[in-house]
Amino acid sequence: MINRFGSLRTAIAVATGIVTLYMGLVVLNNVTDFPTNRAFVVHVLAMDTTFQSPNTMWRAITNSTVALLVYIAIIAWEVLTAVVLGIGFVKGVRGSDGARSYGTVGFLMMMALFGAGFIAIGGEWFQMWQSQQWNGLQPATFNFLIASAGLILTRMHDRAPAVT
Repeated sequence: MINRFGSLRTAIAVATGIVTLYMGLVVLNNVTDFPTNRAFVVHVLAMDTTFQSPNTMWRAITNSTVALLVYIAIIAWEVLTAVVLGIGFVKGVRGSDGARSYGTVGFLMMMALFGAGFIAIGGEWFQMWQSQQWNGLQPATFNFLIASAGLILTRMHDRAPAVT
């Protein structure tokens, strides 16, 4: 029994389940505290708390409708990520084929959101790193690393047990 619970398959299922729960809570918080998190997106896109360099301010997006659509797109991506990871978790618990594939896609979706979306686009393109109040690079990096660890774990292969 300990071999089953100590297996790579179980480790992948547990890790995927934990991150599924986390992403589900991220979605819940973004929906139930919509105004606070929307303000974050509005300020990052507007670049209104950056150094205000004329060399980069042309990138700012101050249209409130565009900011709202970006925020809704972020939430939709988070929902899809949680669903894909959740399917991977359920398949992993059941020992079904496809668990790793769903886990891989879910972790890649999470890496895309936090790596490309928040670190690259938010952090660099919209200069989020310059903001004292609206700098989300630390949590984005944390989430990117969690997704990276999950992806690495998911893509590992079982080794044949040692013969003793």
